[in-house]
Amino acid sequence: MQDGRRPLDGVRVLDFTRVLAGPYATALMADLGADVIKVEGPGGDDYRHIGPFREGESALFQTVNRGKRSIVLDLKAAEDVALARRLAARADVLVENFRPGVMEKLGLGAGALQAMNPRLVFASISGFGQDGPDAARPAYDVIVQAMSGIMEQTGAADGPPTMVGEAVADVAGGLFGAWGILAALYERERTGRGRRIDLALFDALASMMPTAAARVLVCDEDPCRTGNRHALSAPFGTYAAGAGRFAVAVLNDRLFAAFCAAIGRPELAADPRFASDGDRRAHESLLAEAIEDWAAALSADEAVARLAAAGVPASALATARAVWTSDRVRRRGLVSEVAHPGLGALSLPEQPVRFAGCPRGGRLAAPALDADGAAIRAEMEERQ
Repeated sequence: MQDGRRPLDGVRVLDFTRVLAGPYATALMADLGADVIKVEGPGGDDYRHIGPFREGESALFQTVNRGKRSIVLDLKAAEDVALARRLAARADVLVENFRPGVMEKLGLGAGALQAMNPRLVFASISGFGQDGPDAARPAYDVIVQAMSGIMEQTGAADGPPTMVGEAVADVAGGLFGAWGILAALYERERTGRGRRIDLALFDALASMMPTAAARVLVCDEDPCRTGNRHALSAPFGTYAAGAGRFAVAVLNDRLFAAFCAAIGRPELAADPRFASDGDRRAHESLLAEAIEDWAAALSADEAVARLAAAGVPASALATARAVWTSDRVRRRGLVSEVAHPGLGALSLPEQPVRFAGCPRGGRLAAPALDADGAAIRAEMEERQ
């Protein structure tokens, strides 16, 4: 049963972020019911001007600024800085991703605002943190991917390093930013005081590589590119069928025996070359040959059906279009419609966690620039 409430109903977030990592974090909070006030300069968030476009509106901006309200503040103007301070005095959370030190220069740093509002959770999202030799270094997703080591590990063994196909550093920053803010809000319920949060995209992405960390820090190994095959386990990767490619994940002896029977090679389960996961990875090329020989007369979907019938995790490779238009995504509530004043009904993604009793959907579209400025200013006047 749904009680009509969302986990962050009543929480006000003052959002000074732009582009992707910060807006992604605050969009997740807006999905959960937070009142997110997006503070933009007179020119608006850069993402308003980045494609792809639909009838002049940025699809990216719509996607990561869903559910928010917009007010334009010129932070070079004293009266707008004063309004920003009044907004912060009544906020639960402030999120910013300016260069380190900019908010302090504006008189909007954590020290000044938390002295005025001790319950404020103040989160700074940057490329490399608020201090240290890299603090002032500019960072975009590709730069963080390159510096974090994830790019060096991605791609074919005999090819060049490859970017991950999504802005994974920005998304990691947004996820950990939201996670840290929610932890600080929970702590505030016990202590009555907010926290300062320093989240670096580099730190976030590096922490999302536990396999590499374990190999370097614990085993003193040097991870390298393995293409579409797992670095440590086999068969665990993608393989060619007669038509298309499919993924297989076998991580224990029981599954390996089931897998061998499914491809008509039960004797492989007793072969000493494949006695353990490590042995199977060492002889992965032999397993790959056996798999692709078996699948040569099948389509990827047919190979997957036979493996799935034997209880072996497997999947054909899906396109992004197939995923986002699938019944699976719709049933899980990962997409819902919002009403846009110019574009009509828009399908937009939603945060993935399902809370019992919490409704999904029913959100606002991303706001036009300063669409809510007059209303927000009026709210501040009423509360003085």
